[in-house]
Amino acid sequence: MGTTPFDPAVVRSLAPDVLAILVRRGAGFAAGEDAVQEALVEAWRTWPDDPPRDPKAWLVTVAWRRLVDATRSEVSRREREERVDARPAPGPAASTDDSLQLYFLCAHPSLTPSSAAALTLRAVGGLTTRQIAEAYLVPEATMAQRISRAKRTVSEQRLDRPGDVATVLRTLYLVFNEGYSGDLDLASEAIRMTRQLAAAVDHPEISGLLALMLLHHARRDARTAPDGSLVPLAEQDRTQWDTAAITEGVAILQLALSRDRLGEFQAQAAIAALHADARAFTATDWVQVVEWYDELVRLTQNPVAQLNRVVALAQADGARAGLAALAELDDSLPRFSAVAAHLHEMDGDLALAARLYAEAATKATSTAERDHLVRQAARLNAATR
Repeated sequence: MGTTPFDPAVVRSLAPDVLAILVRRGAGFAAGEDAVQEALVEAWRTWPDDPPRDPKAWLVTVAWRRLVDATRSEVSRREREERVDARPAPGPAASTDDSLQLYFLCAHPSLTPSSAAALTLRAVGGLTTRQIAEAYLVPEATMAQRISRAKRTVSEQRLDRPGDVATVLRTLYLVFNEGYSGDLDLASEAIRMTRQLAAAVDHPEISGLLALMLLHHARRDARTAPDGSLVPLAEQDRTQWDTAAITEGVAILQLALSRDRLGEFQAQAAIAALHADARAFTATDWVQVVEWYDELVRLTQNPVAQLNRVVALAQADGARAGLAALAELDDSLPRFSAVAAHLHEMDGDLALAARLYAEAATKATSTAERDHLVRQAARLNAATR
């Protein structure tokens, strides 16, 4: 394949497509425009002597690098200013928050990661044994035994060896998820702890988790109707989303991804960013969502991620593609029936979808979810009469 001769008109004509790609990746429009202009200048400087094989790909790569550099510089500047503003005034020092230290102590090296996370959720996060069991997809009795064993193990150890960051991240993630579906204060506390952890430890996965929390938390006001019923993502009023939280989350994610040390929280945050970037549900870049789910499944082999990938695949390639992928998964997975119902409704089989929604309602783990599925079943039953 040969190279493309330099043609200023061709270079300018590629600018809108390059900007659109940057915006889909999470760039703000104004910042994306600046990055594209810098890439065009670089193209005029270098292409006459060294034209690229793929002009658009070259421009996207250079523009993205300029965007990452600019974002990193801006965030560094803000952090320097915040550090100056946060310097305490002369006088007695304020008492420090030891909650984060408790997270690390509960993640003791003598415990397995799952036991450490369960103990922290119970002792520090304030969750009930039932809530923790639901988060881990195990029976309540099994979780009660796990927590009791963890308590006995820790009681025989000296608490002078804090646990690892990965276990603390997993615990914060579970605390946030419980708060996101119920107690708002619990979710806010998880964000606060993750901010403290990000300030203390420089690691892209910590940034990825913080970005993920911010992007999900930004949708909190739109997730429920005034009567408390769930509002699916496709039906949410996006004007209620917190744009400041989204902007912060995307900026944090971009810096994390630029370090090229991808982890599961960064992959989840990238998916959340694509949803946040879409002005409407139908405008979501589902192809990219599927690609990020592929990365997430590769990293974790998590069955819930595999199920979510099926939903995204159906949006990208149609209900039949989603149903084919769903057939390869274990039908005992939580929310399997709900996903099957959704896909069969997309495929036009309303009677089967109604039966599956009703079946899913009997397996729901929260009243709000159960009521939502019952309403879905009733809606389709009424439509088939």
